Order: sequence, then structure tokens, then C-alpha cells
Amino acid sequence: PILIIACPCALALSAPFALGNMIRIFGKEKFYLKNTNVIEAMSKIDSLVFDKTGTITSNRKAEISFQGEILLEKELSMIKTLLRSSNHPLSRMLYNHINITEQGTLTNFKEITSQGIQGDVEGFNIVLGAASLVGVVEQKNLDTVIHVRIDKKIKGKFIFKNAYRKGLKNIIDRLEKSYRISVLSGDNEGEKTSLESQFPNMNELLFNQKPEDKLNYIQSKQESGKKIMMLGDGLNDAGALAQSNVGIAVSEDINVFSPACDAIL
Repeated sequence: PILIIACPCALALSAPFALGNMIRIFGKEKFYLKNTNVIEAMSKIDSLVFDKTGTITSNRKAEISFQGEILLEKELSMIKTLLRSSNHPLSRMLYNHINITEQGTLTNFKEITSQGIQGDVEGFNIVLGAASLVGVVEQKNLDTVIHVRIDKKIKGKFIFKNAYRKGLKNIIDRLEKSYRISVLSGDNEGEKTSLESQFPNMNELLFNQKPEDKLNYIQSKQESGKKIMMLGDGLNDAGALAQSNVGIAVSEDINVFSPACDAIL
């Protein structure tokens, strides 16, 4: 125990000085907090919940291939125009992967949570996303994919092979000594083996999690007394980030953030 004897001014200044200095130190490491209250909330955390795509995987290193009918250059260009309006990690990956200039004006854009995106470009209706959204029969495929439909014609699908962030396993090995760790993924179980090798001692690994499932998971753990820090991709995990005791949006693009988060990394 420490007893501090000081004048009221020194005591009054000590907390804002210390917390303000911590915000400066975090900022140097590209970790930006909403306010100093987040630091106090972080000190009480006992459980960490990670999203997968765009959080523990990198948006810039994924291997992407296409399977199906050969896409014309004009079609790829219009697909890229549609992708530009979406901040979902898979959309950003595919946007950066297509090495063709955008073409046409996008109208009637719509993003369906956990399903995909659609819109009209140069008179063509383009739909990108899950099998159920584009209207194809769901196959027992454990890859992460984006199906493509142009004017009611199924063109094929983009297949993603995720790359995990450099140093991830070392960080998790350190964190699991102090925190309960879980991973919630909106994807299927295609990378279960890879994830288990990265998180050998994790408490829970759940797949096919919709945004509302993630929010409900965090809420249920809080009801049992847990203090949760959620790390997600931002807009797609807005509900879970807002529900958690501390919500951190992991971003590779300074233009992509969520007002629901307490901090941006």
C-alpha cells in the first residue's frame, strides 16, 4: 500500500496527466482511444473476443482466385465499381485484387448484412455475396467465397485463402496467460484447423456467426460477470463493438472506422 501526501492541486492534476500521457503513448503506436475513460475500462477486462476476417487476417495478403465463366474486362470493371461502396473486409480485399480501372456509375446500391452487396452499373444489375443472395444452391464448400451474378446470370465465384497477421501466434500466446480468448467468425469452418493452430488454448471458436449472434454472445458472457473487449472490423461488427465493455475496430484503411467503437487500431 502507498500513502501519497500532496497538495490538492497535485492530486487533481495527477490523473489527467497520467491518462493523457497514456493516450499520447498509444497514439504513437497507432492505437487511438475515444477518451481517457477507455483506459480505465481496459484495466478491468478479463475476456478478449476476436472477429476473424479483417481482424486477425490481413486484407492485403489474401490469395484470391476465380472459378467459373471467364469474366470480361468490362464485367470486372463494373464489379470493382460496385465493390467501392462497401467497407466489408472481403469487399476491400477483392477491390484491391481486381487490377482494372473502375467503369460506370453505380446506382441503387444496397448492402445486406452477412449476405453481400448489389447495385446497377451501366444498366447491368450486379449481385456479389453469399450463395443464398445470388440464387445458387449452397454446396458443402468450406472455402470463403463471393458469388457473382450479372443480370440474373450466375458467373462463378471468387475464392479467398486468408493470410493471418504476422506475429499473431506470439501475441495470442502472451494474451492467453491473462485473458479468456474466443474467436467468432461469420465464415464457415473451412479454416478451423488453421485457427486451432493459432489459438491452441482458446476457450471458444464459433463459425457462421451473424452480427446479431456476436452481439448476443457478448451479452450472455457479460451477464455471467465477464468484462469483454471485442476486436472487430468496424462497421460489420458495430453491434458487438457497442455491446462490449471495450470495442476496438482494427483497420488497414484510415477511411474505414465505426462510431460504435471505443478505439481504433
